[in-house]
Amino acid sequence: MIADNINIVSEKIAERCDNIGRKLSEITVVAVSKTNPLSAIREAFSAGLTNFGENKAQELRDKNSELELNVNWHFIGHLQTNKVKYVIEPSTLIHSVDSTKLADEINTRAELIGKVQNILLEVNTSGEVSKFGLQNEAEVIEITDYINTLKNVNLKGLMTMAPYTADVNEIRKCFVGLRNLKDKLVKIGYNLSDLSMGMTNDYEIAIEEGSTILRIGSAIFGERNYKGK
Repeated sequence: MIADNINIVSEKIAERCDNIGRKLSEITVVAVSKTNPLSAIREAFSAGLTNFGENKAQELRDKNSELELNVNWHFIGHLQTNKVKYVIEPSTLIHSVDSTKLADEINTRAELIGKVQNILLEVNTSGEVSKFGLQNEAEVIEITDYINTLKNVNLKGLMTMAPYTADVNEIRKCFVGLRNLKDKLVKIGYNLSDLSMGMTNDYEIAIEEGSTILRIGSAIFGERNYKGK
């Protein structure tokens, strides 16, 4: 089932890229494996995926220690400073940095293991109080300037989550806002390349608006069962 789902998602991504003139190579699919067992990750890996996303620090730590495969781990959830120690070694990319305090802790932990940690800044483009993230352009510029002084942190781009809604215009507005913010920062001299936006319900819209990283879970692994979690 997982392999079939990956084929379906891959075909949709390829078709959307073809329709709007984007290169398929510009897009990375992160299979959101949170709550799923290692067997599901192995099946997805066998079907060609190498990037996997977790949103709980200890779950990422445990899966990394138990999985024998060479995968790229993405930490995509809200990260508390006291949990950085669990994700710093395995994480290829941390998507959810939203404070100088967190950036400092990542820098300190990365320095201890001789690593330069790639990160994204999380931006709250929807304005929802339930979501984490930086609130405006001024905050993004301020923390970007600060991160550029850190030796063991490398800022790659921005991340956002659109509201869970059937209103395509609301979703698109969030993605356009993040893309415009990145473009503005690049224009004034900041070196940012990635936009992490788009999940199972809205990744095709995200592709249209310039996403380079799609975080896709249930479309690959099926609906999650949170019972007992």
